[in-house]
Amino acid sequence: MAEPEEDFPVVLRNRSRHPQALRSLHSAHGILLKDLHTGRTLYEYGSDRRLSPASLTKIMSALVILESGRQEDLVTVSRTAAAAPKTHLRLRPGHVYHLGDLLKAMLITSANDACLAAAEHVGGSEERVVALMNAKAANLGLTDTHFSNACGFDAPEHYATAADLAKLSEVALQDPVFRSLVREEIQLISPVNANRTYLLKNTNRLLGKFPGVEGVKTGFTSRAGRCLIAKVSQDGKELLLVLLHANRRWNTAASLINYGLQQR
Repeated sequence: MAEPEEDFPVVLRNRSRHPQALRSLHSAHGILLKDLHTGRTLYEYGSDRRLSPASLTKIMSALVILESGRQEDLVTVSRTAAAAPKTHLRLRPGHVYHLGDLLKAMLITSANDACLAAAEHVGGSEERVVALMNAKAANLGLTDTHFSNACGFDAPEHYATAADLAKLSEVALQDPVFRSLVREEIQLISPVNANRTYLLKNTNRLLGKFPGVEGVKTGFTSRAGRCLIAKVSQDGKELLLVLLHANRRWNTAASLINYGLQQR
């Protein structure tokens, strides 16, 4: 779904050292803030609550695509993929892309048509890729996660928790291609059989504005609200933040990240 605009810029400094004070200022239905060096959870709220993950789903679909395909694979966009709802690039049926470029589009600008085209290519159908996604979730011990589509559309049996999404993100960030793509602010892609270029702008508005942010993914649907997974490396610390159904997402994220950076 296309995402409405939010207030910006973020507050880059918030000196509160008290998580409850942060909770009283900002709200989200699910939160997990983790120190990746120590493995310690610095703050959590509703982190085991099953919620709609929106396009955070694409972290798992990207992992399956990376494992099942090659970036140089040529992918023909089907009519089904081209008709995917917003957010989309308006890819045209019959246009051919490298699989790596479709991965860029789904991870950088969260394009659903690129996501579906890539999923159909590696699995033969979206349903097959969803089965692989659920199998991988089970293998990773993500017991409160289940997918019913590859791109993050709301559905009764499509859910995850902040805790599970943190585990998934840690695994995904071990993949060098994934890790590189989610920190890109701008990229260009073009089909190999047509004279057309798409500008990809990262939906993560913390990139390039909050020091040390290195991804990871945003999401939005009417049911899921505004979602975010952010990875931050700053002053010798590495933090991972998951926000599900967050109000004032960017300021909430900045406040929690600053809180995490102040912990010893």
